[in-house]
Amino acid sequence: MRTTVRDVIAALTAPAGELGQTVDGLLFGDPDAEVTGIVTAFMPSQRVLEEAHAAGANLVVAHEGPFFSHHAAFAQSLEDDPVWRAKKHFILETGLALYRLHDHVHRYNPDGIEEGLLEALDWSRHVVRRLPAAAILEREETTVRAVAEELKTRLGLPAVRVAGDPDAPCRRIGLFVGNRGGGANAIPLFERERLDLAVCGEGPEWEAPEYARDAARQGRTRAVIMIGHAESESPGMRLVARRLAAAFPSIPVRCADEEPVFSWI
Repeated sequence: MRTTVRDVIAALTAPAGELGQTVDGLLFGDPDAEVTGIVTAFMPSQRVLEEAHAAGANLVVAHEGPFFSHHAAFAQSLEDDPVWRAKKHFILETGLALYRLHDHVHRYNPDGIEEGLLEALDWSRHVVRRLPAAAILEREETTVRAVAEELKTRLGLPAVRVAGDPDAPCRRIGLFVGNRGGGANAIPLFERERLDLAVCGEGPEWEAPEYARDAARQGRTRAVIMIGHAESESPGMRLVARRLAAAFPSIPVRCADEEPVFSWI
């Protein structure tokens, strides 16, 4: 049976239904082209695009946009930049279709990106409440340091960043994927949800991390672990790949994992 780019998009958007304003959409490619292979990714980096094309895939489903900004207007302002031009030329030359799946997957019930991270950590069984910006977990008592080591092991990370007392006891955890770890999201939940720890993708360093440092100085068990934006959301795109593979069993589907964008020197 012939499967088109349009068919795959319909399967990706159906769980969330129609959205109003959204950054999601087919950024490149023909919606009626037959799909020969699908690659999902957190970021459609140059490497991901090249490897997808080399593997014979002609549809990339990415969580973030290809041109270094959440919003297309800024991306267009870079059109004279040589990196922007070369990347766009590669996409057009190879004929890759590129679909951005950001808002819809976050509107799945439950949030598909959050669910992917919970599954990767084997933490789904610990969830006691789901909020718009976080999942609240309660588990056996451990320490912030032990949670940090668990995150590194399960996600294959070389390091995570910890603010607060790493040896403080930890039982109640808030999980904030992507950029949801800012102070406006994370700080109120420490008191409201009795959190000992916020595990975040990222957020401004002078907000929740500084709050955790002051809390530790005051003898309070409130800590923050930052694992990285991509590191918190890539498992969600692996979950998307598994679901697409089940929905379209005749089409090769895989998730392309990038190396961490930062190296430690």
